[in-house]
Amino acid sequence: MAAFYIILTASVIAVSCGLLGCYLILRKMAMVGDAISHAVLPGIVIAFLISGSRGNFVMLAGAAAIGVLTTILIEILHKKANLQEDASIGVTFTSLFAFGVILISSFTGQVDLDQECVLYGEIAYVPLDPILLGNGTNIGPRALWISGTVLLIIIIALVKGYKGLALTTFNADYAKALGISTAFWHFGFMGLVSLTTVVSFESVGAILVVALLIAPPATAYLLTESLKKMLWLTALLGILTAVGGYYLALVLDGSIAGAMATFAGVLFAGAWGWGRLNKRKASLT
Repeated sequence: MAAFYIILTASVIAVSCGLLGCYLILRKMAMVGDAISHAVLPGIVIAFLISGSRGNFVMLAGAAAIGVLTTILIEILHKKANLQEDASIGVTFTSLFAFGVILISSFTGQVDLDQECVLYGEIAYVPLDPILLGNGTNIGPRALWISGTVLLIIIIALVKGYKGLALTTFNADYAKALGISTAFWHFGFMGLVSLTTVVSFESVGAILVVALLIAPPATAYLLTESLKKMLWLTALLGILTAVGGYYLALVLDGSIAGAMATFAGVLFAGAWGWGRLNKRKASLT
């Protein structure tokens, strides 16, 4: 049963991250997830200083708030300071991470407070934190219910906002001409990315979250030119990554998260090789 919960939780998170990752790649913002993973450190420290608690909910709330702030700062630097998108991401997450380090060294020197122990979870431990009803019934891991709720929110948002997101992703100027608020769609989408990233960090770990945000969507991008097909392919590839990575970890007797990230890379390499082979065949004919 533990294996089932691990695979199911990883699959749910893979689909959540992958669906959002499709838009991140198309918007050329693929490294936002990695930026958020570093930038949330001051949010953790500030949440502790305000509440005096190291509870997961408090820490995650602080991290999520800074995650949203990160996306806002990236956009401000890109639009107002005329920095390139990648430069805006780099400046923002390094500055916030450094600020977090200063806060830790200045105000929490006597407290065991570190983002590694608060946010960066281990997927193998998912079955060890179940939700128990009043009569003692185990209804499954807490991480599965939380990530499932986030996935439901993402699916509803993407279905309801498909046209708006597509227009603002592919042609923001045209969207503006139609009277569509690009700022609303951008910050709404980035809020979803921040929420998903921070929640997933606690469940499966930072490395796997970043891999799931990028690898499955990038693989699907190589296989299709249709956004709808890309979203469906990404979901399928995310599930394959979870299943294949888990059994790869069993064979290698190694890290589950590491094996899943590796398997995602293998799928990407296979798609790239397939594309190169097809191009070679086309050039020969």
